[in-house]
Amino acid sequence: MKKVAIIGGGASGLLCSLLCLKASLHVDIYEQNEKCAKKILVSGNGRCNITNTSLSSADYYSQNPDFVSEALNLFGYKEFEKFTQSIGLIIEEKNDGKCYPLSNEAKSVASLLISTAQNLGVNFHTQTKITDIKKLLEEYDAVVVATGSEAASHLGGNRDGGDFALEFGHTLVPSYPSLVQLELDSSFAHKMSGAKVDGEVNLLINNKLDSSYSGDILFTNYGVSGFAILDISQLASEAIMNYQAVDIRINLLPKYTAQKLSNYILQIYESNKSINIENILHGLLPIKIVKVLLLKLELPVDSTINTKLSKKIANQILNWKFEVKDTHGFRHAEVAGGGVNVDEINPKTMESLKQKNLYFCGEVLDVLGRRGGFNFAWAWASAYSAAHSIIKS
Repeated sequence: MKKVAIIGGGASGLLCSLLCLKASLHVDIYEQNEKCAKKILVSGNGRCNITNTSLSSADYYSQNPDFVSEALNLFGYKEFEKFTQSIGLIIEEKNDGKCYPLSNEAKSVASLLISTAQNLGVNFHTQTKITDIKKLLEEYDAVVVATGSEAASHLGGNRDGGDFALEFGHTLVPSYPSLVQLELDSSFAHKMSGAKVDGEVNLLINNKLDSSYSGDILFTNYGVSGFAILDISQLASEAIMNYQAVDIRINLLPKYTAQKLSNYILQIYESNKSINIENILHGLLPIKIVKVLLLKLELPVDSTINTKLSKKIANQILNWKFEVKDTHGFRHAEVAGGGVNVDEINPKTMESLKQKNLYFCGEVLDVLGRRGGFNFAWAWASAYSAAHSIIKS
């Protein structure tokens, strides 16, 4: 019986194991944590955005984005849905293409993957950290590196997979945290900690507009978080890594134009001179933001509002610029960019082009998906390609 060793009991490692087990191969999973699937359990705030109905290379960042096409075409949304149904996991498609388990619990994803593997006879070696991969290659017919990345280090994220790759002459694309919060160099941001708006974020790299994302923005004691920030973090993080100047310009009220907002502020004030500027703005924004806004503009609460001042306030609300000094680090990142250079991996099989019977799948590779289930989709697709190749060979 063919023996397969899988290093890592996360999404890609578990799916790869199930496919190999169903083909009657002997499978050992080596997991450094006391339990498998830790990252699955916390994904999507415990709901697990498990995949997306629309998948293409345009959804991924890599030095070679086209690398993902073979695997995604082989094991896309329909194939994955068929697989999940076979293990009793029903997924639900949302209007935006994001998919979640029908249970709305990440626990159901982890539980069904692990229990199915157990029922098929997998050998779990938990709390076991592999240090000698060359020895493993001597003992097994195939070795799959599914170790993930440095992201979420508190859940076991590390660079082991990259170190394994280096042993066989692979090159690594420098890693950086992504889908991560941003730290700001600001004397004001921390005063707004806990305040949240549905706004727009413009990313400036070397003072030039690079990209824009809309969504919720949450101020924190270190900077900013929220979906709009996570979406923009890949580009910001990569720019920081390359020592570029990174700033964000936040539009707190994107439904307003500068003129409309200015006119509104002036109109409310003139219709009721007893109302102060803080009260007017509190009708639009959280009070923490209002107080800091007035502090930033050095405006007393009882300021007399005229056309010039209302325009100044509106401009600050719609164009609040902050310097980004860093990301919030690998520990707080959901995923990481960079990894094993995909030009040294067979895109059809995930087998190393430098070492026969050595496979890489999931986040250990230089493949990074957008927020929305794309990183899980890559984990499943790359695991399928690896398993399919191992079974055929």
